[in-house]
Amino acid sequence: MHPATATEKGTFMNELDHFQEAAKNPEGYGKNLKASGRPVIGCLCSYAPEELIHAAGAHPMRLFGTKEAIVNADGHLQTYCCSLAKGVLENTLTGRLSFLDGAVFPHTCDTIQRLSDIWRLNTDYDFFADVVYPVKLNTQSALDYTVDIFERFKKNLESWSGQSLSEADLTRSIEIFNSIRDQLAEIYRMRSKDPACLSGSLLSSVVKGSMILDRDELPERLFRLRKEIEEGRYAVPGNERKKRLIVAGSLCDHPDFFSILEESDGVVVWDDLCTGSRYFDETVDIGVPPLEAIARRYVERRRPCPAKHLSNTARGEALAAMAEEHKASGVIFFLLKFCDPHAFDYPYLKEYLETRNVSVTLVEVENQLPPEGQLKTRLETFIHML
Repeated sequence: MHPATATEKGTFMNELDHFQEAAKNPEGYGKNLKASGRPVIGCLCSYAPEELIHAAGAHPMRLFGTKEAIVNADGHLQTYCCSLAKGVLENTLTGRLSFLDGAVFPHTCDTIQRLSDIWRLNTDYDFFADVVYPVKLNTQSALDYTVDIFERFKKNLESWSGQSLSEADLTRSIEIFNSIRDQLAEIYRMRSKDPACLSGSLLSSVVKGSMILDRDELPERLFRLRKEIEEGRYAVPGNERKKRLIVAGSLCDHPDFFSILEESDGVVVWDDLCTGSRYFDETVDIGVPPLEAIARRYVERRRPCPAKHLSNTARGEALAAMAEEHKASGVIFFLLKFCDPHAFDYPYLKEYLETRNVSVTLVEVENQLPPEGQLKTRLETFIHML
């Protein structure tokens, strides 16, 4: 049974439908994929080394929060933990993630580190791994340490799967993920050039769907989607005249946010989100031994997560350069409540950007957006000031 059996029944009329359906119902897609015989490994972060999981014959699937009520997770996590951690834990404790074979927890913040322990002690999945990256990235020892961590993770995968991961396996996976990243980057570039070619809510579904869909099929799906976008199938006339903006933060699992923003006369032309461009930013060098090549991408990324340190001004410089490159008038910080790394990062970034004449505003959310009228008024006010 193939996970996309709905295609055979004529449910999907175009490539975009596949991405939207996966984004809307990731658990359903995961169940179908597992039923087809593919192991599924949940990933909590854009720093999860998906190439290694894929090379081991498993499907890496990004885990998101929940729109359902948080009941069980509150017995394990404090009230000041973010809705992502609570939502993922709620989903597994209620059985909505029963199709998983295991999960990988990169260490990005204290909450995820504690969630890792709670997950390990309260679930019975076959596979579990912590991937603890260095925090300071600008040293040779950081790269050496990351390669060592990946060697250990590779051995864990080999022990679990019962098969060795050859350099050929890793290289093939690298090539697939490089192609995915290239295609997503090209779609972003198309939209930066012409914001009317695709709405922001649909683009967010494309990125989320790419974190869920079968990676072996994904490069071709993205290629066909690009052609559909070029044909003008999803055009939104008028978007090209709206104020150009950047959204920055951890993750945005709220496609309605982009719709409200566009109704408020703004349009997002690029982003700095881990459910956005940080997921596909930069490719892996094929000319380097596979584990070192993968490690280099994660350690040497120009725009690291705020839970990592490259330099005191690296993130500010990257956002300012992004705004200049994409001719954006302002930056909206989309902050998940109780996300400490991004909350601590915001005051410095706001000051840095405003000294470079880039306007900034903050939108704080949990598992739900603020009331639509209130949010729209705030966005309209900010956009009017630009």
